[in-house]
Amino acid sequence: MSALTLRLPDDKHDRLRALAKSRGTTVNRLLDEAATLMISEFDAETRFRLRAARGAGQVERALALLDKAEGRTKSQ
Repeated sequence: MSALTLRLPDDKHDRLRALAKSRGTTVNRLLDEAATLMISEFDAETRFRLRAARGAGQVERALALLDKAEGRTKSQ
């Protein structure tokens, strides 16, 4: 496990401490949860961008696959 020093203005630290207390947790755990959420969002965006790049220029194929999944043919 690593340690991290974070410098915050006193008023922000006080507000974080109050938030943590209202949730029945510590400031450390509160920041750990916030970091986990940010990492999850970053991972999801990264996966989305990779999939979007992989599918770029394949609109017709994608629409054909959707039609096939719905049981439609080109004449319908």
